Amino acid sequence: MFERFLVVDEGLSEITVHGYVGGARRLIETVGEYPDHEKVKNYVYTFYTSPFSYSYKLNTSLAIEKYMKFIGNPIKLGRQKKPKPLMKDTLTEAEITTLIFSSKNIREKAIVSLLAYSGIRNKELCNLRKKDFMYAQNAVRVVSGKGFKDGISEIPPECTKIIFEYLEKYPRTDDEFLFTTLRVQNNYKGQDLRKLIHVLAKRAKINKRTYPHLLRHSMSANMLLRGANLVALNRQLRHTLLETTLHYVNSIIFVDKNQYQKYAPSYL
Repeated sequence: MFERFLVVDEGLSEITVHGYVGGARRLIETVGEYPDHEKVKNYVYTFYTSPFSYSYKLNTSLAIEKYMKFIGNPIKLGRQKKPKPLMKDTLTEAEITTLIFSSKNIREKAIVSLLAYSGIRNKELCNLRKKDFMYAQNAVRVVSGKGFKDGISEIPPECTKIIFEYLEKYPRTDDEFLFTTLRVQNNYKGQDLRKLIHVLAKRAKINKRTYPHLLRHSMSANMLLRGANLVALNRQLRHTLLETTLHYVNSIIFVDKNQYQKYAPSYL
């Protein structure tokens, strides 16, 4: 019933509903199905003072608020200040190249190349259909991306060529998913993509924690190092606000150093 409430009454997405149901389940296991405000606050205190990540704490508190609203005893919880993480382990262009060439077949190469060049998110890549591949424009169309927003991310001709080669071997109709599992042709899932990137990184002997979203961070860092301006990066990342992109830029620690080395005066 709580899951139906989240979908029908709150209009939340599948992935958000899954997370909130899990958060509510953990609450119920600890304090019971119909907790009062005091029990909820004591429970929240335990994980607010824990070493859990900011996103875990935030999502759990949001799940609790939704659950309390569902049982007719609404509560408003405080929000901890969001830390400003620094992205210090992005992949260099050389590492991305090694990652791509660690592919054993055109399917793996198409997936990692598209992820690396476009900067689209994990779930967005999994939801791409063949008709979203805009080969004439060297771009991909993202439908119902983060925040249910549509948008377009560009790719270079080299990446377009790789996807063409992939489609020659794995033909798709316009409405079929661009990438599917090999055995039963199911929609490619986030866990499949994470596993593939992990395997490629191991083959490439990249000694960093490598995951799909890191390629989005790495694309941003490498574009900035090549001199891309904030507006161009904002469009590629499909951020609604320029401030979001600016925060993203400020979190990449070596970009400022690179800019200094590029423009520092020459005295000697």
